[in-house]
Amino acid sequence: MFKPRHALMAAVAAVIAAASSSAIAQEKFPSRTIEVITHAGAGGGTDIMAQMMMKEAREVLKTDLALVNKRGGGGAVAHAYVNQRPADGYTILTFTGTQIATIIRGKSAFKSLDDLVPLVRGTSDPQFIMVSAKSPWKTPKDFIEAHKKRTIKYGIASVGGGDHITTWQFTRKLGVKDPSVIPLVGGGEITIALVGGNVDAGILNYQEAEAQIKAGEVRPLIVLSEKRQPAAPDVPTAKEIGVDYAISTVRGWMVKKGTPPERVKILREALLKSLQRPGYQAYLKNIGASPDSVGDYKEWTKEVNDMAKDTQEALTALGLMK
Repeated sequence: MFKPRHALMAAVAAVIAAASSSAIAQEKFPSRTIEVITHAGAGGGTDIMAQMMMKEAREVLKTDLALVNKRGGGGAVAHAYVNQRPADGYTILTFTGTQIATIIRGKSAFKSLDDLVPLVRGTSDPQFIMVSAKSPWKTPKDFIEAHKKRTIKYGIASVGGGDHITTWQFTRKLGVKDPSVIPLVGGGEITIALVGGNVDAGILNYQEAEAQIKAGEVRPLIVLSEKRQPAAPDVPTAKEIGVDYAISTVRGWMVKKGTPPERVKILREALLKSLQRPGYQAYLKNIGASPDSVGDYKEWTKEVNDMAKDTQEALTALGLMK
């Protein structure tokens, strides 16, 4: 039972909360800088996508957007930061499949996906298996056969993350039960590790290693998509070489649960419009992604829920669940 003093404090807190909610509702939105949080390092696919979205969204929203990199823990550091911020629409989380795994494994400040509100999907980006240009594996066949003779070290962004699951699923198709993985931080670091010979292979999006590919330092061997990609038309799909597997990196944006519905609506409409602008569409074309990569909140919500089911299954098989 509350004592009078506790009851008074509770009443005061309720009044303050109500006043705060009222102030948020009355404030013009947006009227100041919006922070866009990413869990990935500079130069990775997630970082690049966020910057391309922000470039267009500044024009649509008529306000500034600031990129904030919060690296570590497969998104856990970014989640902790977002969770501490007000649910007012001024903090947007860039979200990927890796972060689904972090939440499911209980390593996030968010207890479940229900703690987040989907906005839009930004990309469905084909994944490539890449090796160093100095690698002895010159063809997909060489690479596949090598798995039968030795342990292949794959660079991944985080244990239990999206590319870890992709590595596990792909190598399972080759009969490898327990692939060797080297945790790094983001596509940029995986690319550097490939060039330096610190890992044998990495699963990357094309733009994450584009500069190194053009410089002749990294070689894409296999694309994990249903068809060959315009960015690398000479690279065969996994299915072409007899491996029945295809997957893409899916990225989008979320806000914290409790964000006022009218602000969620403004952000959904503005971001979708931003992603349909010529500048962002040119970016999609450049990375070999379809215009259909862009999805509204309904498509994005369904995809996140579907990925959660697949991720749960893979994490259980990997022995990474609590």
